[in-house]
Amino acid sequence: MNDKQSKGAFDQVKGEAKKQFGKLTDNESMEAEGRLDKGKGKLKETAGDMQEDVSRAFNDSSRD
Repeated sequence: MNDKQSKGAFDQVKGEAKKQFGKLTDNESMEAEGRLDKGKGKLKETAGDMQEDVSRAFNDSSRD
């Protein structure tokens, strides 16, 4: 797991917590912020996944 993947996963957890807290307290702004954080986390994690794939492909091809 690279840095982007771990930051993305953390942002998703943080976003879900904010979203649930917003629902619990009837705070639509907090809920929306949580959804945004969760979405950004998914994007970061996906970017990290792609980075890992490229790195693996490069390392595999350099062994040949």
